[in-house]
Amino acid sequence: MTASGFDTHDHGHCMAQALQTAEETCARKGLQLTAQRRRVLEILLREHRAMGAYDLLDVLRADGLGAQPPTVYRALDFLVGHGFAHKLERLNAFIACAHPGERHAPSFLICKSCGLVAEMPSEGISQAVMTAAGGLDFVVDRAVVEAEGTCRSCRGAAA
Repeated sequence: MTASGFDTHDHGHCMAQALQTAEETCARKGLQLTAQRRRVLEILLREHRAMGAYDLLDVLRADGLGAQPPTVYRALDFLVGHGFAHKLERLNAFIACAHPGERHAPSFLICKSCGLVAEMPSEGISQAVMTAAGGLDFVVDRAVVEAEGTCRSCRGAAA
């Protein structure tokens, strides 16, 4: 698994594959991927950046959908709860999961210049946190790793 978001890829294929995985997972688990949930996921997939609930609400309204905040929050709760999206604690925002259907513990790289977010594998980071915590007789229930910096494109533009 490589970082997604900053790398060059076929974005249309990326989106289609993630939507297909969400549909198949919902069908297999007996979950409902409603039109509203699907649309929120599509927006998150399209953007490759963190979006707050009100950012999503603005896009839905611009699309002519009469969405209300509780509807967006319920859709986000569903998407995060079933592994189709992640919440970025630092930004109080959401991003589509780059690897839906895979059991993983991602970390996030956030470009402070352009706002793009890349999801990267963090098994080594998670293990280091668990080991350090265990040495302090602490049990970690959940860890979120979010690093801010500057992506290659923004560094190139600044040069």
